[in-house]
Amino acid sequence: MSQLHQYQRRRLLGVAALLPLTGLAGCAPAEAVRDFPTLASAQAAIERASAGGLKSSGAWTLAQVLTHAAQSIEFSMSGFPELKPELFRATLGRAAFAFFDARGAMRHALDEPIPGAPELNPQTALPAAAARCLDSLRRFEAHTGALAPHFAYGALDKAQYTRAHLMHLANHWTEIGPA
Repeated sequence: MSQLHQYQRRRLLGVAALLPLTGLAGCAPAEAVRDFPTLASAQAAIERASAGGLKSSGAWTLAQVLTHAAQSIEFSMSGFPELKPELFRATLGRAAFAFFDARGAMRHALDEPIPGAPELNPQTALPAAAARCLDSLRRFEAHTGALAPHFAYGALDKAQYTRAHLMHLANHWTEIGPA
């Protein structure tokens, strides 16, 4: 058996071991999303950020962070440009979302763009990025049609996507602070 095959087998077995936990994650009440328990709280934070006085301590500017969040919200309605393989979304991606959802918080690389998304422009003006993010949140809130599969988590319903967006924004907000 090749080393690559052994690695893939170990990885698949590790994911398989996590699958029972994904079913259990829904048994306990989900934690409230830290920092942004509602879409209204996220919108209020973005409105405050657009007024100035905040900056990102990470690799991206605050405008890039808001553009990235807007892309994610928009893609949840229109479709992500690239999806992880079906097996990933049905196993590891599903397990990751269940874990994040149960704890009300996610962690991911905060400088990692959405696969296939347009490049984030560091010159984007903060008011424009904030307006786009707010608009995408409002459109998502009003959206009644089908939602596209998440590129990593797979199929999510409206409530799950709402939590995913709030957790995503809250995770990025850990790098946002006074200018």
